Amino acid sequence: MTVGRDSGDMTTIPASTIDTDALRRAYASRSAEDLLALYAEDATVEIVDAVHMPSHPHRLTGREALRAHFEGVFARDMSHEADIVVATPSALGFSLRCTYADGTKVVCASTAVVRDGLIVREVGVQAWDS
Repeated sequence: MTVGRDSGDMTTIPASTIDTDALRRAYASRSAEDLLALYAEDATVEIVDAVHMPSHPHRLTGREALRAHFEGVFARDMSHEADIVVATPSALGFSLRCTYADGTKVVCASTAVVRDGLIVREVGVQAWDS
């Protein structure tokens, strides 16, 4: 899509946006492979929580590290719902609501940089019942 300005300059906005329906389906079905398909080869993810403080976040780099993380999370007896999902061609924001079988709740909020329809950098914060 091209947007004109008063000065006559033209700015091109990338048309490729991340597939938010695929994101929702991957979390709901607990599919590590489907979720991994939404990340670039060199993607990085930082997770901040009660264990990993902002000065020392849990950092994952590359698809193999992400695969291991997603498989570990989806192996747990819990449900996942991508609640709020907002995307532009260059950014993504989403919240997750998760529930363990024992009723423990987890809420995660993430923002991400998107390039060519894939996540290249994500920062997430999570909190859970104690």
